[in-house]
Amino acid sequence: MINKRLLVKNLLAHNDENSFYDKKRFIAIGEKEGKGKFLKHVCALANSNPNNNSFIVIGVEDEDNQIIGVDFFDDSKIQNLVNAYLDNPPLISYENIPFPHLPEGKVVGLVTIKSNGKVCSLRKNIWKYYGGSVFFREGSISLPKAYNIELKDVNSNIVATIEQHARNNIKLTLDGVIDFLNHRHKDLESHYKVFKEQFVVCWAGNRKQVKGHTYYYRVDIELINEQVKLFYSNLDEVTISYDEHSFTTMEYVKLGLGNKQKYYPLEELVITFKENGTYQIQTDLVFEPPLYDKKTLFHVYNTNNSLLSKLRNNIPLKPSEAEDLLHLPDTYLICYINGFEEAKEQMEMARPIVKKGYPEIYNSLKEGLRILRKVRYN
Repeated sequence: MINKRLLVKNLLAHNDENSFYDKKRFIAIGEKEGKGKFLKHVCALANSNPNNNSFIVIGVEDEDNQIIGVDFFDDSKIQNLVNAYLDNPPLISYENIPFPHLPEGKVVGLVTIKSNGKVCSLRKNIWKYYGGSVFFREGSISLPKAYNIELKDVNSNIVATIEQHARNNIKLTLDGVIDFLNHRHKDLESHYKVFKEQFVVCWAGNRKQVKGHTYYYRVDIELINEQVKLFYSNLDEVTISYDEHSFTTMEYVKLGLGNKQKYYPLEELVITFKENGTYQIQTDLVFEPPLYDKKTLFHVYNTNNSLLSKLRNNIPLKPSEAEDLLHLPDTYLICYINGFEEAKEQMEMARPIVKKGYPEIYNSLKEGLRILRKVRYN
């Protein structure tokens, strides 16, 4: 079992960017340019490593390898994105790796890429890259290649050694459990559960009862053995259940117009642990969004746009407008899932505007965009 935090440390400590490893300060796959660059690197790493894993580490300064972290990135549908744009797509996973010195909510992103053994290429145009393009790694650069396309295995032994040095042990596991329960989440209700005598899941959050149901908020869930953060949210409500074989979460979002708020199931995550020391994570989007009258939403959408315009031009808000601003992230999200495609761009545009003066609204916008990503990629 590989300790992913140790794997990241080994990659950073012993290797410059090369044909099986890349590092980024951040990725922006919500934009065409960022999506195109990401797919290019995934394609190049898959083709350069047909028989072993390759990696992208996100949240690291390029010059000095300083770990600065990125926001928790909950994108279980990233495989769908790769499948949509690449022929012979590799298996890909994005994991959030906690580091003790990072602020709450910040992690290091670890993308693991496993080739299917065939030449990977772009299926269709994306940004400035043309459909049919094939990329390979040359040193630290991903470059197109149009001739003598042949997959060669040159890194298997090196990657196997790096992964071997990142194997977990009982000390790392115990230290991780103690740190999670007694230090990082000492102000929250915290629990742990051991599965199959090997796997330890820790979770923390604030409990609340709503109409006979128990929900948790400010939720943090980690698979301690691998130092992987499975879920993190300051806002959304989550239910947690488990038996001897599996651990299940159901994430809910609270949506509505005005005072008519309701909890809607968003996504179910089930981790099934097996006797042979492996586990499987299955996520299912179960979201059935609320539908509203278009005339009402046109009014809401235009009101939100007017609020942003006032903030951008430093025009003071009336008390009623300040109240509307609190609901702006949720109402933009409702507009988007009811067919207002431009609402996503408005949410992106709103982030830098509210970041300094309205931290709660800024965090709500990030949560709203996270939910929107799930819905789109599904």
